[in-house]
Amino acid sequence: MLRARNIVYDVADRTRATAAGGIGAMHLLARQTGLIERIDQRLHLLKIHLPYFESDHVLNIAYNILSGGDCLEDLELRRNDEAYLDSLGAQRIPDPTTAGDFCRRFTEADIQTLQAAINDTRVKVWQQQDRGTFFQEAVIDVDGTLAPTTGECKQGMEYSYKGTWGYHPLLVSLANTREPLFLSNRPGNRPSHEGAADYIDQAIALCRRAGFESVLLRGDTDFTQTGHLDRWAQEDDLWFIFGIDAHQKLVGIAETLGKTAWQALTHRPKREVKTQPRARPQNVKERLVIEHAFKNIRPVSEHVAEFAYSPAKCKKTYRVVVVRKNLSVEKGEQVLFDDLRYHFYITNDWTTSADQIVDQAHERCEQENLIDQLKYGVQALRMPVDNLVSNWAYMVMASLAWTLKAWFGLLLPVAGRWREKHGQQKRQVIAMEFKRFVNGLMRVPAQIVRGGGRILYRLLSWNPWQEVLLRAVDTFRGPRRLVMRC
Repeated sequence: MLRARNIVYDVADRTRATAAGGIGAMHLLARQTGLIERIDQRLHLLKIHLPYFESDHVLNIAYNILSGGDCLEDLELRRNDEAYLDSLGAQRIPDPTTAGDFCRRFTEADIQTLQAAINDTRVKVWQQQDRGTFFQEAVIDVDGTLAPTTGECKQGMEYSYKGTWGYHPLLVSLANTREPLFLSNRPGNRPSHEGAADYIDQAIALCRRAGFESVLLRGDTDFTQTGHLDRWAQEDDLWFIFGIDAHQKLVGIAETLGKTAWQALTHRPKREVKTQPRARPQNVKERLVIEHAFKNIRPVSEHVAEFAYSPAKCKKTYRVVVVRKNLSVEKGEQVLFDDLRYHFYITNDWTTSADQIVDQAHERCEQENLIDQLKYGVQALRMPVDNLVSNWAYMVMASLAWTLKAWFGLLLPVAGRWREKHGQQKRQVIAMEFKRFVNGLMRVPAQIVRGGGRILYRLLSWNPWQEVLLRAVDTFRGPRRLVMRC
């Protein structure tokens, strides 16, 4: 089928086109939400704005990633692309060296200022959502992740418990929209929960300011924060579900529970089967494990129970939900022994069923997918600069690309006769992986025509997401218009 032979390349005289035709919609979004003005009003790192403002540097890094770049060096491609510069109305943009120097200008206070400016804009975006469903409950997840680096001269890096050199960023996110609310960079040897309580408090205040009726906190065993549970439990609109270590005391309580206290654990279905259930394919891995007589741990049953418990740092008593997993340890077809393992979750919710508490705790694992996207999709945790604070600044600016993607989906209009279809598209964009978003809505070839006081994006190809892109442009279009046509 691939029969092309007489292939000739030529350079157009006047036609200018860019592969990142969706970048205009993102710039409209940043301008329409007031993000550009907030950054320039609050962040003061440059004594003279010749030629760049602080927002130019911040958006330059975010736009580079949205255009398909994954490192500072890719800014060189952007700044030498005349069509890309024309698409943003720019004479020039910062080169990689200038962008790295801008990252090194940040202090910790400046990073907090930048995150506050982004979060103030985030509140404005949230307040455009449906009051009936969106604001029922804000689910805040918190976790840490290791960001290894091969550099040897990066100030602030440390040796982690996994035996790698690098940093240990903390992420506080909103599970409802998969948005990173706060990012904090730390040396690689710091514990996961260090500094988490302060950022959790800021996230709670942010969600309350936006208008959420209640807030649910979730985290694994590293984030139990027993020293703060009493303070959080005093709030009528604040709930938490944290994992808690299976230490000897808790295991002893679980083992003394009577048989009537345990019930079979019923998980919520992951998805609704709208047609006939499919036959499950043969488990090839399981068959090979048996054939080769490898050691195999197979789940047999799960039971759940609950009891009241007061941690050492708490004055109040809380509900602990315990899951008992009966595991069969096998070798080949021979059963070696049964192994009982316990998993504990502490909460101040006394009304929700134990099964649902466990399901809600397991749903926190979705944050691992967000971390994976920030690491390998957005490449926000590459740590390209030379010290802890400057890498933290890059991390925040790069993650803005993911935030703009989330805002793009949140601000898509849902109304009229196509309400159901548009609502489905909105949910798809919010849940979309970053690579798919860039390929479907950002990397859209477009001819750039400037004249008559406007910038015209003439789309040169079609894909199924073009309808969504054009609807978004109509929504984001402000006083200074960028026009897109097919």
